[in-house]
Amino acid sequence: MKDDFADIQALAGALLRQLGSAERRSLLRKMARGIQKSQAERIARQRQPDGSAFAARRKRPELKPGAYAVKFLYPKGAVEPRTVFLKSWVHDGPMMTGFDIEAGGIRSFFYDKVDRYLPVEPSERNACAGRFRRKGAVRQKAMFRKLRNARNLRAGATDIEAWIGFAGRAAEIARVHQDGLGDKPSAKRRAVRYAKRGLLGLTQGERSRALDMLLDHVTDV
Repeated sequence: MKDDFADIQALAGALLRQLGSAERRSLLRKMARGIQKSQAERIARQRQPDGSAFAARRKRPELKPGAYAVKFLYPKGAVEPRTVFLKSWVHDGPMMTGFDIEAGGIRSFFYDKVDRYLPVEPSERNACAGRFRRKGAVRQKAMFRKLRNARNLRAGATDIEAWIGFAGRAAEIARVHQDGLGDKPSAKRRAVRYAKRGLLGLTQGERSRALDMLLDHVTDV
């Protein structure tokens, strides 16, 4: 199968080589930033470079609610472990997750790091410990919200190339999803294999827009 875009890319390369070094770097940087924005928008739409949808997020198992309020010292081994009081919580694998009254927010605690459990006064108890609800469940359905921001999805250029990619820890996470590799969701969980999701990859529209930018620049010179 012939790549019809190859001849156009060759022509674009020839036009770029006619520009001065500084001018070429400036144009390539502009192209990179345009594609960076386009890639972030595509990821936000949960689409592959070919336009198909990302594989759906794996459904989390239904979490079992705790049947009673719990109070304990945490963590084990600390010189002064603090008292944790959870009225509304759920069993979350090796952890219990719920509303930490002292912290004033949702927190998770490993069962094996509990120093010791404390008695709960009758006045502090509540039937079935209430119902714990995770905030932002709908918003969390969109994957890679943090990966696609400008801090992690970066763009740059020299006088010979433009690039778009991920940096630091974000690059490791992105590679797992880009190539469909195995990884542990957390230190104490079993490794799982993730579906391939094309976070990076030029679309036909991005190729065309980059070429248009080049032709517009050359004809304006």
